[in-house]
Amino acid sequence: MAKYNYTVQGVDYEVDIIEVEGTLAKVSVNGTEFEVEMKEPISTGKTFNRAKAVKPVAAPVTGSAPEPAKTPEPVKAGEGTKICSPLPGTVTSVAVKVGDAVAAGDTVVVLEAMKMQNNIETETAGTVTSVMVNAGDSVMEGAVLVTIA
Repeated sequence: MAKYNYTVQGVDYEVDIIEVEGTLAKVSVNGTEFEVEMKEPISTGKTFNRAKAVKPVAAPVTGSAPEPAKTPEPVKAGEGTKICSPLPGTVTSVAVKVGDAVAAGDTVVVLEAMKMQNNIETETAGTVTSVMVNAGDSVMEGAVLVTIA
């Protein structure tokens, strides 16, 4: 929809406004998507279904027979949550490969920045769908390192 570049305290951010509905907007900041609430609504003509942004809640148990489990659809390479570099640096090691299962808090990449080793951890559990970097690569802040679905 609209693309903006901002600098906050010397750090550059690329902000894409994806969709807007009233005071809610879906934006992408350096490749990471967020749902934000604005103080004043803006009209863009493009809306999104807020129901997709809300996590589903489990239905209460009623004592009836459970439904048969559905087989999950296969995940395509590169789909899922993007784990981005929080700062510029050099990748010293990649701890995962495509197909690996990871838990929230697992280290996926080790990044050297300002002569310090930084463990880049995932905030979500899932399966690694793509690894975008190799040991020795230089990355900028916001660069996608790994995707997890």
